[in-house]
Amino acid sequence: MGISRKLALSSSQVDEIMTTQWNMRIASLGPEMRINLTPMWFGWAGGRVYFFGRGQKIVNLRRNPGCSVIVDRNEAFPELQAVMIQGQANVLEDAIEEDNDLFLAEARQQMGKKYNGGHGQPAVEEPPPNQASAGGKDRRWVVVVPETMVTWDNYKLSSLR
Repeated sequence: MGISRKLALSSSQVDEIMTTQWNMRIASLGPEMRINLTPMWFGWAGGRVYFFGRGQKIVNLRRNPGCSVIVDRNEAFPELQAVMIQGQANVLEDAIEEDNDLFLAEARQQMGKKYNGGHGQPAVEEPPPNQASAGGKDRRWVVVVPETMVTWDNYKLSSLR
């Protein structure tokens, strides 16, 4: 049983959630076919999810780029709104791949604004873009290109009764 399309978010609601919520969770397939579920800060640009990560997530996504991402807001069930994306992750392996990505600069700019002051430092009036770049064997930008997107807005549940 799937989620009723009557509960779907509009495209403007999707963009609003994806550009204002701080945390996403990404599920990748780890060693021994175990699901690795990790919260991450992220950007949303060109209809794609961007994040900078390291460690097991990067190793997993290189081996198997299939993944799921969920971004949600509100705590109470009748108020829950969410965007779930299933797609393919592309690990940007170096500065050349970063420079060639069509939307990474926009995602960096957005993340600089969204997370301004988020590491405990004071917020600044004109935050710089996120400057992270590929380093070591597994510190990388990842782009999740959606294949399937399912959204829901539980505020609409009462109208379905």
